[in-house]
Amino acid sequence: MELLQLQYFIAVARLEHMTEAAHRLHVTQSSLSKTIQRLEEDLGVPLFDRSGRKLRLNEPGRRFLQRAEKALFELEQGRQELKDLSSLESGTLELAVTTASTLPGILRAFRLKQPDIHFHVQMLPMQEMITLLQRGEVDFCLSSPPVRGEDLECQVVCNDHIHLAVPAGHPLADRKCLGLIELKNEWFVGVKQGYGIRDLVDSVCQASGFLPRYVYEGDEPARLIDLVEAGIGLAFIPGTARNTQDRIRLIPLEDQGLVREIALLWHKNRYISQAGLIFREVVIEYFAKL
Repeated sequence: MELLQLQYFIAVARLEHMTEAAHRLHVTQSSLSKTIQRLEEDLGVPLFDRSGRKLRLNEPGRRFLQRAEKALFELEQGRQELKDLSSLESGTLELAVTTASTLPGILRAFRLKQPDIHFHVQMLPMQEMITLLQRGEVDFCLSSPPVRGEDLECQVVCNDHIHLAVPAGHPLADRKCLGLIELKNEWFVGVKQGYGIRDLVDSVCQASGFLPRYVYEGDEPARLIDLVEAGIGLAFIPGTARNTQDRIRLIPLEDQGLVREIALLWHKNRYISQAGLIFREVVIEYFAKL
């Protein structure tokens, strides 16, 4: 069994589409098909159910996929560890987040300590973020709500109170505090369902007797401030995203349920580079100072 066979099998198994997998791998479809067939011959069992050009991973294939992913995961950890020890490359930290409001401050502090380390950040829905973390495709996740699992380390780093963002001149702009039920007839802008803060807000509002009416649902939380400024709708904004512009007011809310936990996640069995250890320290120190 060859390493290349495992890499090709994982790509086909995840996509269940030979042509698309060949395109992703930059190989010909015939070459990929022959590699999969040789792997099945070596194992003595078919890994896919075939119907014409359609592929479906069967039960032996699903079981073998789990083993193959673990094997490649361990090999990648060894490669990362040796690269870190050799210090021949500056390296890149792969990050995934469901909450981005604190990222500028965190990344600024990290860059001061590790100017030669690059980072790549993805804003993702919860399940997609966890999938990438479990596969070893990201180093750390910043998540709200926290996610706990057998192979995940989860450290809660902040309890973040949710505020109401209103534009200057709005009838509620001068209030010192608000109850949720007072907002039942307002229009809102927010992120899509599947993001932690949206699911939390909808759940707490529903318990208070209403569901927010959204005129805008997106996947870029930073854009919400601009929409509030433009008078398009109100927004539920985390306290860690406090805005200093005079055109926006952040008003505390009375409901004690509107507090989100922010957690740092990493894989229990994945090798953490020196840069990764420093990043983890930066995150913990950043939230400790809030």
